Amino acid sequence: MLSLEDCLALCDLTEEEVLAIAHHEHIPEIAAAELGSYLVHTPAGERRIKAIIRDDIAEACACGNRTRELALKHLLREFVLQHPACEERHRARLHAAERRGA
Repeated sequence: MLSLEDCLALCDLTEEEVLAIAHHEHIPEIAAAELGSYLVHTPAGERRIKAIIRDDIAEACACGNRTRELALKHLLREFVLQHPACEERHRARLHAAERRGA
């Protein structure tokens, strides 16, 4: 049987990212790791994960949970740095580099 740690090792996401997906989608962490693994391997999926984290930030802000809000903002920053294809300004730079390399 796979543990959560096993699933995290296979899904290319951090535990915090998986927990954000689980919270947002109201699903168990193992299911969130599976969903996250599917999403993280496509640009549209990466943008979906970014939107999930942004929704979680908005919810924390609305609830007045400043600590969670700040933690999620940090998580979003790290996610975008690790997955630049999900950020419009980074995507343009990536496409420019691809055109130069061709």
